[in-house]
Amino acid sequence: MKNVNKVLYIVFALFLGHFGVHKFYAGKTGVGVLFLIFCWTGIPGVIGIIQGILAIFKSADSEGDISV
Repeated sequence: MKNVNKVLYIVFALFLGHFGVHKFYAGKTGVGVLFLIFCWTGIPGVIGIIQGILAIFKSADSEGDISV
């Protein structure tokens, strides 16, 4: 699990999740590459939006980070 800034992760997931940017930001390059490979299907975009919405409800620590 890696700690990432909550606001940046949510923005990346909602707006650039189609390309897996939020996964690269979280240090999960393998999943990020899968998102890039399948970005033409639209499925990673839907998954990115769902992950962004779920991240909204995670509680952040004192520095504004969440664990993903």
